[in-house]
Amino acid sequence: MAERVAIYRRARFNAAHRLCNENWSDEKNQEVFGLCNNPNYHGHNYTLVLKLIGEVNPETGFVINLTELKKIINDEIIERFDHKNLNLDCPEFENLNPTAENISIVIYRLLSQRLDMKKYKISIRLYETDNNFVEYPI
Repeated sequence: MAERVAIYRRARFNAAHRLCNENWSDEKNQEVFGLCNNPNYHGHNYTLVLKLIGEVNPETGFVINLTELKKIINDEIIERFDHKNLNLDCPEFENLNPTAENISIVIYRLLSQRLDMKKYKISIRLYETDNNFVEYPI
């Protein structure tokens, strides 16, 4: 059995969003979501850290070619979300509140469709600010 190694890839994207539950009153949305409920939206400079665990290929010495991984992240995440309004521009959030938690789940699912999940185990760490971040799955 080959050795298993965790590799990490960081990517950044900028996006706007508004946290809002359409089934609630304006007052309750403001109470729960505060400034994040701004009807004119607000933005974040997100930092995504993808952790990928797999066996080292004895021929290449790689778990995965990082150039390939960079392209997958760019195609599936950066092109889709960078400089977008998540609520208005991204069908993934048409019926899903774009909280950091939900964004991380969406990113995980998108990347899972492009990576061989029998070969790799992945997890997502998404920084919304320097102080606030989420991990999925746990």
